[in-house]
Amino acid sequence: MDIANAMALPGAMLDIDGSQGEGGGQVLRTSLSLSMLSSRPVRLRNIRAGRRKPGLMRQHLTCVLAAARICGAEVEGAVLGSTALTFRPGPIQAGDFRFAIGSAGSTSLVLQTVLPALLMAPARSRLRIAGGTHVPLAPCADFIAQAFLPVLRGMGARIDFRLLRHGFMPDGDGEIEVEIDPQALRPLALEQRGRLLRLTAAAVIGQLPGGIAERELKELQRHLPEVEVEQPAPVGSGGAGNALVLCARFEQVCEVLTTLGQRGLSSEAVAHQAARDYRQYLAHGAPVGEHLADQLLLPLWLAGGGHFRTGRPSLHLETNAAVLRAFGAQVDLAPDPANPRQWWVRVQRSS
Repeated sequence: MDIANAMALPGAMLDIDGSQGEGGGQVLRTSLSLSMLSSRPVRLRNIRAGRRKPGLMRQHLTCVLAAARICGAEVEGAVLGSTALTFRPGPIQAGDFRFAIGSAGSTSLVLQTVLPALLMAPARSRLRIAGGTHVPLAPCADFIAQAFLPVLRGMGARIDFRLLRHGFMPDGDGEIEVEIDPQALRPLALEQRGRLLRLTAAAVIGQLPGGIAERELKELQRHLPEVEVEQPAPVGSGGAGNALVLCARFEQVCEVLTTLGQRGLSSEAVAHQAARDYRQYLAHGAPVGEHLADQLLLPLWLAGGGHFRTGRPSLHLETNAAVLRAFGAQVDLAPDPANPRQWWVRVQRSS
């Protein structure tokens, strides 16, 4: 996938076509992260051209403004609906930052954009992001806390994460807080899951009848008798919403699968979807699930390299890989000759 047309000089402006790959916000977020980390300016065009409403939505604009503030970037085109953007980064700075999306846009995706830079900041930072914490088409706060960040901590990162308030569609009004103490990351080699230690489930309810959670968990245990029910820690909610969170803790990795309740979808259907997603993860046998796979590429790049096994690459993973290659990284996605259901992902930062 060729998504960049760059000049040969290392500091030259990169021209990136946002319509390539998954055609959504992934190209924007990864490009902003790598621009900050490499001090290389980028020009993005056709931003989110593959979406029904192209251009910058509130969540994407917050990503741009947050990145710009953290590195003092000069930005052109940072307005709602813009399909073109120029981003000229300055030095990454530590600080106490708060960003409000102003909608149910994903707090996790804003965090995904700026966390790599704050891992390289000159001092400790605190970050608060207000918006959606359990919303469609984005990793939920539970995934960040229990699946993504433990891998980073295993690579040497020092990150504290707190969910301050749940935020659901359509209102949002949730909030997360993250503290980052920059440390050099170690390369990752994640090849096996290891033994399953525990399978747990929790049903998160915001301003809805508690019977919804009871029905979801009862039905989930009918599909997965081995699952243990956990009571989620008491956290407030900015609005009505529901999420069923299934957490599979293995010796080497933790997979978190979140199924969101929605109007017209029964509790039984939510539980059935959660069980099906878990069985699909088990089926390929690799340690890294679909959503964790694309999020690990940038940490591997920061660490200088690494590798892991996953299932068949998603379009998000392929898109992320293409953006890293545009910035000079070596990213290889290759099927495992010994197991057709598994793929190797290898990342090496260019010298």
